[in-house]
Amino acid sequence: MDSNFKNIHIGKFIHLRVKENNIDLYRICNFMKSTEDEINEMYLQENLPTNILLRWSKLLEYDFFRIYSQHLILYAPTLTSLRDSPASKLPRFRKNIYTSELIDFILELIAKKQKTKRQITDEYGIPYTTLCKWIAKHDR
Repeated sequence: MDSNFKNIHIGKFIHLRVKENNIDLYRICNFMKSTEDEINEMYLQENLPTNILLRWSKLLEYDFFRIYSQHLILYAPTLTSLRDSPASKLPRFRKNIYTSELIDFILELIAKKQKTKRQITDEYGIPYTTLCKWIAKHDR
């Protein structure tokens, strides 16, 4: 399955992880406190409640929330400067975290000539110097 961070179908990602790790359905049902039918229905869902997604993340030892974080990095509007934003009691994240999957996704767009470096920086807000470092590092 291609890592498409724009159109997320979380059930498909979960089902893929289950198959990759050959997890027994009986174990899944016990851990998730669900029936076989309910588990199979989850695989068909584009979205799942966060408490269910957290259980899947624990069971499958994979951070499914990171898929959504990568979507935000790529497709959410650029945040204003921390100094310019109003005070909030929520935690502040000063830096984007670029996973290897996201870097590979971006580099693949460039390699296949689907997007130029300038399009990447304009559309996704990735700094040009960061993009150049990724290209240099992965050309070795």
